[in-house]
Amino acid sequence: MYIAMNRFKVQTGSEETFEDIWKNRDSKLGEMQGFRQFHLLRGPVNEAEGYTLYASHTIWASYEDFVAWTKSENFRAAHRNAGSTKAAYIGPPAFEGFSVVEGA
Repeated sequence: MYIAMNRFKVQTGSEETFEDIWKNRDSKLGEMQGFRQFHLLRGPVNEAEGYTLYASHTIWASYEDFVAWTKSENFRAAHRNAGSTKAAYIGPPAFEGFSVVEGA
């Protein structure tokens, strides 16, 4: 199993716009071999730096399935308008990928 996460720092006041973009996108993840789950997670607010932390979290059957997603037309289509939300970000998203060692 492989877990892929992107962390986003979203400017305070842009949270609803950011969430709406994710909720209304046509990701086509469900069409991909090995896709298991997706979650958009809202984390803590950092008042001092003016952002709310978010993470997109996908679970895949294998690392290879995740890589196939990143090379697919579905991936390109899902990310085609990603630039339209850059004004809401503080810095670029930070990717983290994990291979599961143990899990239930």
